[in-house]
Order: sequence, then C-alpha cells, then structure tokens
Amino acid sequence: MTVAPEAPGARQATGRPRTTLPGTPRGTEPGGERRRALVQLRGTDVYAMLGAAASALSLTWLLFGWFLPFNGAVGFVVMAYGIFLLIYALLVSFDEDGPAIVDRIAAAVVRSMGVLLVVILAFVVFYALVEGRKALVHLNFFTEDMELAGPLEPLSVGGALHAAAGTLIMIVIALVITVPAGLICAVFLTEVPGPFARFVRTIVEAMTALPSIVAGLFIYATAIVGLGLDQSGLAASLALSVMMLPIIIRAADVVIRLVPGTLREAAYAMGTSRWRTVWHVVLPTCRSGLTTSVILGTARGIGETSPVLLTAGFTNELNLDPLHGPMVSLPLATFEFVKSPEPTMISRGFGTAALLMALVLMLFIAARILGGRGPGQLTRRQEHRRVLASKRDARRFAERSAPSLPAPHPTIRTQPGSSQ
Repeated sequence: MTVAPEAPGARQATGRPRTTLPGTPRGTEPGGERRRALVQLRGTDVYAMLGAAASALSLTWLLFGWFLPFNGAVGFVVMAYGIFLLIYALLVSFDEDGPAIVDRIAAAVVRSMGVLLVVILAFVVFYALVEGRKALVHLNFFTEDMELAGPLEPLSVGGALHAAAGTLIMIVIALVITVPAGLICAVFLTEVPGPFARFVRTIVEAMTALPSIVAGLFIYATAIVGLGLDQSGLAASLALSVMMLPIIIRAADVVIRLVPGTLREAAYAMGTSRWRTVWHVVLPTCRSGLTTSVILGTARGIGETSPVLLTAGFTNELNLDPLHGPMVSLPLATFEFVKSPEPTMISRGFGTAALLMALVLMLFIAARILGGRGPGQLTRRQEHRRVLASKRDARRFAERSAPSLPAPHPTIRTQPGSSQ
C-alpha cells in the first residue's frame, strides 16, 4: 500500500502551526523573508533620516568650503537636500526592497515640502510682525486715520482705521453678492446637467485664472465710465466680486458633487421635490465644504490691490459711505505706505499688513464657527425646535389614535299618569 505524498500547503489548511526551524529568528518566514512591521514609524526610519541629514550637511559643507567654488544659502540648501535624498535612499535600501524605497523617498519629499510651506508662512508672518512692531505698539494706529499725518509725522500720529473699515465694507458687500450667486450657480451645475451647464462650467474654470487687473478694468469701463458710477467702495466691491465668484462656484461645485447620490435617491423616494432635496439634504450635508469655498473666495478678494486702486481710488480719510467718495483698503494702504522712503511710513506699511493678516484670521474663525458643523449637527435652538415639533406630533398622533366615546342617547321625559 503506497501513501500519496502530502500536497504543499495541506498542513496549513488543517490549521496546525508551522514547524519552526531551530535558530530561526522570530518574525522570519521559512522561505527566508522577514515579516514586515505594520507600524507607521520605526526606529530604523528615524535613525536613517537623522543620519542622512547629518551626512548631507557635512558633505555639502565640505563641497562648498573646500572643493567647489560655490557660495550662497540657496545653493547650499538645494545641494544638501539632493544629497540627503540620495543618502536616505541608500540607507533605506539596506533594509527594504525597491517599492518600499520609492515609498519612503516619496514620503520624505512630501513631508519636506509641507515643512517648507509652514516655514515660509511662519517667516512671512514673523517678518511682518517684526517690521511693523514700531507701529503696532501705538493705540492710535488702530483708532485713527491718516488725515492729519504726513510722511514725516511720528508713529504716535495717524493710523490704519480708514483702511480696515474700507476692507470690511468692501468684503461684506462682495460676500453679499457672491455667496448667493455662487451657491445657486454651483447647485445649477450639479443638479441640472446638460449642454448649458457644461458651457457655464467651462466659463467658470476659465475665469478662475482671470488677472485681477482685468477685473478692475472691466468694472471701471462698465460701471464707472459706462454707467457714471463714482469711484467708491461699491465699485471696488463689484470688482472683488468678479474675482471671488468663480472661486466660490468652482469649489462649491466640487463639494456638492461629492455628496452621495443615495441621499438624493432616499429623499426622492419619500416624495420630496428636487429643490427641497437640495435645501434640506444636499446643502446641509456639505455645509463645511461650502464654508471652505466661501473662505477661499474671501481670501482671493480681500488681498487684491489693483482692482481697488482702479475702482475705489485712494484717500487718507475715513469714509464709511460705500456709494460716494473714494475708499481705501488694507492691501492698497500697505502698497502706498511701503512705497515711501520714510522709515515711519514703511513701519506703518508692515503694521497694516499685520493688521490685514489678523483680520483675515478673524474672518476665517468666524466662518468656521458659523458653518463648520458636520452633517446632522444642529445648534441648540434647532434642537429645541425639533423637540417641540416632536412633542406636537406625538400629541397629534395620540389624539388620532384615541377611541372616540359614543354620544349619549337623549332621554324622553313623560308626564305623570300618561300612558307609555
């Protein structure tokens, strides 16, 4: 009687543990492959990165200082970064295979670019604060305009109140125009597909790259020259609206298209119309994304200088009337202050730039607070209204389901002595 040889893998199918050879390290397969740890960051990765960074800095210093006629901080950083990637790939190749090496190099490049962007942003903010610290320490910089302050006046006279007020007025009017129009257009592009929607989407994508000077010239030619409108805050708001509208439409269109189609189908199955579905299902679901689109549009419009210069003019006085008279914004005031050769005016310019960054930060925080709730998250007032509506519905259902009492029969009274 011959016994057939056991097929490979049959012992594994029975659930029995594999036989481990003596001397085999833990985590090593019988075939010789080492089981890879699934943690995101290991000690060997940190050591390889630190060693590659130290080697790259040392080798670049030797090349710049002794062997090559190179100089300059930018060239030093670029060469050190390239040498770091090469040494890091070499160190990773000792422990990993080809795909893992590519993955580690890509991860290093992506993380280094993120760190570079954060460093650049921090440098811009820090530089503006340092250069404008002489103007920011004076209270009058936030409470006065430049009506009585000349280029030779000290920093204790004059301020940027007129520019901050003008920026707020312009951006509020622009948001009143662009937010409803942008959201309605984005809903139209998503919910009413067709040839005209594709044409509108193409125009919107082309307008996202529109130069700001072209928007300013368009409003100047149509509203100021054509319609006779004065150079004012309203004209500047119209120019900013032209810049903000395509950004809001494009971002909102992408966000609305990310809403799952099953939510719309569930609403339609309950007999809801298309526009009630959009208002009660689609828009609340992507509320945070729509807030992001508004933030992107606001960031595009609040920092523009050339459209405001063409349509609003320039003034050193505080003007709160957006319909009459020139009005200035913070970017335009920064541009005018920095052009001056006087150190006090340059300090005012950097202080105005720091004030602009603080204003943008406050607007972003307010937008996140107002529209940053996730799908289904309600405010306390909305929850209170929902509770009251539920109680009313429960009371109405209870009244309908309660059994109705039979009506009492009328009794007939008879006179005494009368026959029944």
